[in-house]
Amino acid sequence: MERSPLSLKWLEAFQAVARHGTLSDGAQGLGVSVSTVSHHLTCLEQALGTPLLDHAKRPMRLTPAGETLLRRVDEAMWLLRMGVSDLWSGDLASVVRLLRIAHLEDFDTDVAPALVQHLSAAMPRCDFSMLSRPSHEVVELLETEQVDVGIAAAMDRESPGLIEEPILRDPFILVTPRSLPGPAPDLTALQGQADALPLLRYSRKQQIGRRIEAQLRRLGARFPQRMEFESTHAILAMVAAGRGWTITTALTFARAQRYHGDLCAAPFPGRAFSRTIALICREDLPAPIRTLIETGLRGAVQRQVIDQTVARYPWLAGRFEMLGAG
Repeated sequence: MERSPLSLKWLEAFQAVARHGTLSDGAQGLGVSVSTVSHHLTCLEQALGTPLLDHAKRPMRLTPAGETLLRRVDEAMWLLRMGVSDLWSGDLASVVRLLRIAHLEDFDTDVAPALVQHLSAAMPRCDFSMLSRPSHEVVELLETEQVDVGIAAAMDRESPGLIEEPILRDPFILVTPRSLPGPAPDLTALQGQADALPLLRYSRKQQIGRRIEAQLRRLGARFPQRMEFESTHAILAMVAAGRGWTITTALTFARAQRYHGDLCAAPFPGRAFSRTIALICREDLPAPIRTLIETGLRGAVQRQVIDQTVARYPWLAGRFEMLGAG
């Protein structure tokens, strides 16, 4: 039987560049130099005797031969990773050398440190890469195989190769300035004072922003388009200064404690709605690692987030809660 001339490294380089569209992004995803990726691609094209990428296009485009090969490479790489996963036992400490995790920015100061402490105790020889991103970017990092694990709002679309486990129910709430007199207003009252006290929106590029806008449309609540932000801290700073009001979630509100003295939080004044925070893992991540991460994550979220927030805002009990525990 004739030996195949192809190298696994060549195929990995081809897959990375095909996914990212440029040599530099592909190299970054693999953690190698651009010259190394370029060399692997050249060797692969020479071995096959046909161009796989149209280098004149930006971003690069696959040739017809490249499209055919990529489908097979994706299948083969998935089978290879699953085969390795099947061989891995519970001896995680000696097998896993690097674990890449991307998580919600709301988990920066408490959940992420607690989680990595939990994991490092179980895998003392493993290196950890922790990235903080908005939910949609976490999913993109997973889909392009730049991370192994994501903690983010549940996906709003199917993504083959990813496993999603619900962790936290995170209800949407109303946040107004403490200087606003009287009890928490309803949406009709807020519409009536929209000129003086506008709705401060999340960017519609973000999943949280799109979710809020969809709920307002369902309720027939219309507010002028005045200001939108990507940062929860920017929004709550504006609300605390009496410049407007907002709709956010219990989790994002809980993380901005510096502004709580100038804010009033209340249940959303309409049909209640919430988002789900989930643990999202690549399908080829060994089951023992998924279990270890989920255990540590649930413990950190319960202790650091749910218990402390509900103690301060008892009306969140039964709304801001763990999902699927036990």
